[in-house]
Amino acid sequence: MEIVKCWIEHPIRNLDQTFEYASETHISQGCRVLIPFRNRQLIGFVESSKPMEETLKAYEKRNGFSLKKIEGVLDNEPLITEELHDLAFYMREITLSTTISCFQAMLPSVVKPSTHHKKAVVERWVKVSDEKCSLTPKQLEAYLTVSQAGELPYSVLRKNYPNIARVLIEKKALVVFTKEKQAVSSSLSITPSPYALNQEQKQAVEEILSSDDTVFLLKGVTGSGKTEVYFQLAQKVLEEGRQVLFLVPEIGLTPMMIDRVSKRFGSYLAVYHSGLSAQEKYEQYQLVHHGKAGIVVGTRSAVFLPFENLGLIIMDEEHDGSYKQDSQPSYHTRDIAMFRCRYNQAKLILGSATPSLDSYARALKHVYHLVTLNHRVNDTLPHIHIVNMKEAMEEGQNEMISDALRDGIALRLKNREQVIILLNRRGYYSLLKCRKCQQVLKCPHCDLAMSYHKEGRIMKCHTCGYQMRVPRICPSCQSSQGFTTYGYGTQKLHDQVHTMFPEARIIRMDADTTGKKNAHHDLLQAFGNKEADILIGTQMIAKGLDYPSVTLVGIVNGDEGLNRTDYRSCETTFDLLMQAAGRSGRSETAGEVILQVNDPLHYAVTCAASSDYDSFFTQEMAYRHAVMAPPYTYLISITVSSTNPKRCSEMALKIQREISGDFKTGGVIELLRKKDLYRNRILLKGRNLEIMRNAVSNWLDSQKNKPEGVRIDVNPLVLD
Repeated sequence: MEIVKCWIEHPIRNLDQTFEYASETHISQGCRVLIPFRNRQLIGFVESSKPMEETLKAYEKRNGFSLKKIEGVLDNEPLITEELHDLAFYMREITLSTTISCFQAMLPSVVKPSTHHKKAVVERWVKVSDEKCSLTPKQLEAYLTVSQAGELPYSVLRKNYPNIARVLIEKKALVVFTKEKQAVSSSLSITPSPYALNQEQKQAVEEILSSDDTVFLLKGVTGSGKTEVYFQLAQKVLEEGRQVLFLVPEIGLTPMMIDRVSKRFGSYLAVYHSGLSAQEKYEQYQLVHHGKAGIVVGTRSAVFLPFENLGLIIMDEEHDGSYKQDSQPSYHTRDIAMFRCRYNQAKLILGSATPSLDSYARALKHVYHLVTLNHRVNDTLPHIHIVNMKEAMEEGQNEMISDALRDGIALRLKNREQVIILLNRRGYYSLLKCRKCQQVLKCPHCDLAMSYHKEGRIMKCHTCGYQMRVPRICPSCQSSQGFTTYGYGTQKLHDQVHTMFPEARIIRMDADTTGKKNAHHDLLQAFGNKEADILIGTQMIAKGLDYPSVTLVGIVNGDEGLNRTDYRSCETTFDLLMQAAGRSGRSETAGEVILQVNDPLHYAVTCAASSDYDSFFTQEMAYRHAVMAPPYTYLISITVSSTNPKRCSEMALKIQREISGDFKTGGVIELLRKKDLYRNRILLKGRNLEIMRNAVSNWLDSQKNKPEGVRIDVNPLVLD
């Protein structure tokens, strides 16, 4: 008899401990088990399994309680490897989360510890039996095919021997059994680089390969050939028989990167992102788990895949906020990647034309190894033209498409070149206001304005997804006078461009057009095949795209992000402008960028227009120092959510009073209601992150009834 300690599937913090059960057999750490818990059957993860040194009765008598038995073992081998087990505990510590939530964050939904998880798809297989029977020559041929393979999917056998497969089973020559469906992989094929590296690229590759450092920041202007540097490094690692993880921040960037990686490294490739079905994710997970994938391309969650021999992690566009998980555990992919590289003695490459201020500051202090690419491969940056839209509209120009942008589009259409237009707001109108009471139409579940979408005359909440028809009367004053429209999104911009250029072929790419499976791939492939002249989209088209025929990028409402109150608004605006501008003129033809803004003198705009990252860094860091914002300090955000506004406020005040130390505890801030939840936030700010973490952890441990509806975000990127 064994004593098995398990972490149980339950979100309540006061159950964040192991519980003991009895088992007739040994169960490996990291396996899932079915366990009885408070008259329910839950799923747990095994922490340890040790032989009992006494009889079960003696154990129960000595401890004063009866020991329940494990009701089932779900895995033949551990899902959580030793490395992932250690990583879960590290993540629990740095994010102040529960252990089970860290396990859940690591696994695809088919296998994560949840009673209501989706089941893995199984398929029928066949193998030869011990039965002796007479077979025709054709039946013998099919029988030998299975025998030589050892085991074969029934669908494959039936495809090759359509009328014989069933007969062999009826004769009991073959045995049918089921197996979990697996992704198909093939052998690794590394193609030598078809590109000759320039001197900067060669130096970057040699510097990284020859260094004993773990973390490298590759700062390279857009079009400087960072991807080819990634590929050269990946090739070296794969030749050593080790694995490579290639991370991109958004699903929209995966189709192009998958295409480039597969052409370069063959099909020994796994892909892991949110666009895959639960079964597809599970199949890719198993490819990596069993060492059948040499290189993986994926988004944030791919950092948890169970690699056997990891040698390199590449985080492209490392500055992107998508690398931060917004629900608990609120980890940053960079932290997880660093842990895994230290564990595996691998290298981590953080690549960007606009590194996050945190990363660049660490590089300047030699915490990270800084490697730079200062020149484009074609040695020509695009010309950036700033348009002051306040002045343009006073002159009677169109509010969306200035004369400069209109003329630029016309010229590219004439020259059969392509255009990208960025507007970081989807929908048709930004909001509707009642003509009588001037109240904005808000989501009934969130304290946020709804956006008007032309298709179906529908109002959508871009936070919770609620939809409704445009009402005939105002919900606030019951007036039937109608509504005034304000602002515009990608739908209206599309219509405006089509009106100006009816002959142009236009693709729109935003959250409304990319909801279907493979939509990102199909739209980008169509644009890459020159099936469209103009690509209009939100921030998902601002980075990572490389189309030689794009010679004009138009950025509409380019400085709108500066209106946010978040401390990172200047940084995110600058990043967006720089990245979007970098899509233009990436081949031999000179590129141009038309940047339409309302504040042309803001340093985020002027620095982006001159492609001057260092100047922006200096000015933004001076601002951050003045207000003691990160990276000069650390933040911990504690958000309380409840359907009861009074309870929400009382809990927030309690936390604010009880958590203190050598750091600043801000007052309670009432946030906008979202998804029917009232929210209050307390912000901790200090110079020593460990002191702050310990204070929050000690407070959590001191609570007899562990608080629910409390979300902790260590080093938040967004304060909403």
